[in-house]
Amino acid sequence: MRHQVLLGAPAPLTVVTDEVGTVRAAGFGDPSTVLLLLPADVGSVTPVQDPAVACAWQRYLDGDVAALNDVSVQQRASPVQAQVWDALRSIPPGEPVSYSEMAVLIGRPRAARAVGAACGANRIAPFIPCHRVVAAGGSLGGYGYGLHLKRWLLDHEAAGLTL
Repeated sequence: MRHQVLLGAPAPLTVVTDEVGTVRAAGFGDPSTVLLLLPADVGSVTPVQDPAVACAWQRYLDGDVAALNDVSVQQRASPVQAQVWDALRSIPPGEPVSYSEMAVLIGRPRAARAVGAACGANRIAPFIPCHRVVAAGGSLGGYGYGLHLKRWLLDHEAAGLTL
């Protein structure tokens, strides 16, 4: 595994990829914090740039708000988590949905709490865009990296749609 720190948002984005460039963990913060998101059996992680991931992040920052969908991702998941995480990548940038709307999207209309739990367990933010799920009524709800970053991501994506 390898990791890199990407700049350009209100906080550094640390991304961990495997040997073929699949993102296995990502999050806003220093590498030591993000590396804790990896399963214990991953082994060593060295700092190495992955040009494809860095390019996708830069395209995202430059206004191509769908660019992160071009990056392959993988993380361990329960069946419900996998279903939620796959569906999260289908939410168009700039069009956030509520937890209950997300539950309907995955065919589990009474599973809003399970959607929230899956969002909270996501270890590949923002490549799996859990920030696009908001509370009922449009309030932000929660975000593991802070509501200021969630607001920034949502505002950035909304602005990217007008470019």
